[in-house]
Amino acid sequence: MEPSQLSRELREGESPDLDRRRWIIGLSMLGATMGQIVSLYQTGIIKELPDLPIPFVDSDRVDASDYAYSRLNTPDGPLMAINYGITAWLASTGGQNRARENPLVPIAMGAKIAFDVVTALELAREEWSENKALCEYCQVATLASIVSLGLAVPEVTTAVKTLLGQKDEASIAQGSIDRRSDRAA
Repeated sequence: MEPSQLSRELREGESPDLDRRRWIIGLSMLGATMGQIVSLYQTGIIKELPDLPIPFVDSDRVDASDYAYSRLNTPDGPLMAINYGITAWLASTGGQNRARENPLVPIAMGAKIAFDVVTALELAREEWSENKALCEYCQVATLASIVSLGLAVPEVTTAVKTLLGQKDEASIAQGSIDRRSDRAA
């Protein structure tokens, strides 16, 4: 696809799949922002993570704990920001009809989001197990992943059907209209 066409489709295109992708991108940016805020705390740029007065939430304790620094010799906040950035990239890759034109991209996005949900839930379990508290910022990102997974399902379903050679009703209806138009011409 030409860059100008991709630009036009992503910015001006209208379809239910594209609307859901835009939501996934926004939710991924929310998750990345949560990772950036945690990163600022974990690297000493800010000294405190304010929390809402919610029972069992103590972001400072969780994000300063051994748990938060136990992977890859780095705090987990930057990893969280990168992870959500990758999800946003996958959601923004391809044009308006990518489920039919390049079905592997939405399938990869759906698999990545499913991985994000499983990982976030496991990390929340570990967070609680080791700290008896949760990080509010991390749990906002977890919720963003869960919502994103639901939003991804319709496009992933279309992509899988495309790979399997099945057509959905919209494609069949469009094909009927195209054939009638060809006969009339």
